[in-house]
Amino acid sequence: MARKLRVGVIGAGIAARHLTGFGWNKELFEVPVLCSLDEDRGKAVCEEFGIAEYTQDADSLFARNDLDIIDISTPPSSHFELCRKGIESGKHVICEKPLFGSIAEVDEMAGVLARFPGRKLMPIFQYRYGSGLQKLKLLIEQGLAGRPFLTTIETHWWRGPDYYAVPWRGKWASELGGGLLGHAIHAHDMLNYVHGPCAEVFSYGATLVNPIEVEDTAALSVKMQNGSLATLSMTLGSRKEISRLRFCFSDLVAESILEPYTMGRDPWVFTAGTEEHQARVDAALAAYVPGEDGYTRQFELFHRAIVEDTEPPVTLQDARNSLELVTAAYFSQRTGKPTPMPIAADHPLYRSWLPEEQGRTAGL
Repeated sequence: MARKLRVGVIGAGIAARHLTGFGWNKELFEVPVLCSLDEDRGKAVCEEFGIAEYTQDADSLFARNDLDIIDISTPPSSHFELCRKGIESGKHVICEKPLFGSIAEVDEMAGVLARFPGRKLMPIFQYRYGSGLQKLKLLIEQGLAGRPFLTTIETHWWRGPDYYAVPWRGKWASELGGGLLGHAIHAHDMLNYVHGPCAEVFSYGATLVNPIEVEDTAALSVKMQNGSLATLSMTLGSRKEISRLRFCFSDLVAESILEPYTMGRDPWVFTAGTEEHQARVDAALAAYVPGEDGYTRQFELFHRAIVEDTEPPVTLQDARNSLELVTAAYFSQRTGKPTPMPIAADHPLYRSWLPEEQGRTAGL
């Protein structure tokens, strides 16, 4: 019988989706306590998911010795400190996206983890585990895709005034960025998941849809380290919401569904260049064994990583790759120049991409 891990959840918003993922893994996890500063929402979530304890004291979770994992589902500006406390209290940590507010914080967290061997931090990138994207990974692993040429990714969603009525949204200080950071980051992670790290980006960003501080529309041109190219577009002003991923290889084109929040799932379309190669592709896909996806699959793999003491399914380096793209895109938008990656400690936005922080660094 699998060892059951006990989870303390901090936050009561998107945490409901996490709790659904834990619920589908009842043999692997139990959630005895939830912490939220919003009492009405927190107690409602506890009732919905059968969580016995509610608290507003996050520190009480870190002090407990009967929890294995701290799950962090709070606004982005609180992530780093909560992750640090979780690791230093001897627990494993799951944290929602965007993980942190700078590349410097990612590197600092790597130092924290080095001081606590065996503790694991897993960023959330649940879209990776849709069957469509997993089939593409399978075809690549079997050598059936060929050389990568071009990837196009569209994140075209709608967010109106009601969305930004939540006080922490739309502000640099609390949300840390706009649609490029908080919405398109999943699709951009899938770019890195398939092709590896980015090498350079040129980006335009604008605030066109809502009267907010951060960007709600962006267009990026990207060079990948593997030699292929990518174009990424994001807007929160699309009345018809879609997400689209299209991967062009020498021997194959892979196209996602358009469903905005489940674009990694089937049915994807895989088109080969010849009938003979299509038959090979179809045979490989026929042998694919579907399983759980989304949070359910990511949490299942995290349980395995803890029990077997292996790398988490999504790593700190994966989060760094995604945040490097965001950092480089913001720098490109402000300078009007292509921006290379990786982002090192001497980069002007290494410690923060927030506009006021950039001004302080430059002595403005």
